[in-house]
Amino acid sequence: MLHAVVAGFGLGASLIVAIGAQNAFVIRQGVLGQHIFWVCLFCSLSDAALIWSGTYGLSVVLSVFPSLLSIMRFGGAAFLIWYGVMALRRALHPEAMADSARNGQSLHSVLALCVALTWLNPHVYLDMVVLIGSIANSRPQGEQAPFAGGASLASFAWFFAIGYGAKALRAPLSRPAVWRGIDFAIAAVMFWLAIKLLLGS
Repeated sequence: MLHAVVAGFGLGASLIVAIGAQNAFVIRQGVLGQHIFWVCLFCSLSDAALIWSGTYGLSVVLSVFPSLLSIMRFGGAAFLIWYGVMALRRALHPEAMADSARNGQSLHSVLALCVALTWLNPHVYLDMVVLIGSIANSRPQGEQAPFAGGASLASFAWFFAIGYGAKALRAPLSRPAVWRGIDFAIAAVMFWLAIKLLLGS
């Protein structure tokens, strides 16, 4: 069954490494040094929940009721635009980085943002539920669970790597000019993802 775990890990890694809202948020929290463990854990567990639900039935539900993804598309796009505007404002006012690091956000507020960035994004369902679920179910009998486990492991490895990697590089990344570039990049990613959602691509 090891080959199924490796195959699942490879597919999960190839999907999650792509630039996305979750990754940008995790990196930001790493640089800020705030609630990194809980953010990484929440994102990893969310991906795992989606992967396992797709492997054991949710992918079928989404295939039968595609309108669910359409409804979520507009809510997700609106949230991404809002978050992009916030990042753009921070980029135009670099002192916001110092304020964020000094004052911080509550764990509740940070996790609320994680919920929105993760569960309002239809692409997450397409990748983690439909794609991985479909591939898992196309594998030989008995390999579904190892495959889903490997894909879930990729999420845990990736989020904790970028979260604590950003924390390790906190000193150089916290310079106003660098952080300004990071926030501009985050804003660009959010707007790009929102446009993709609205265009249905």
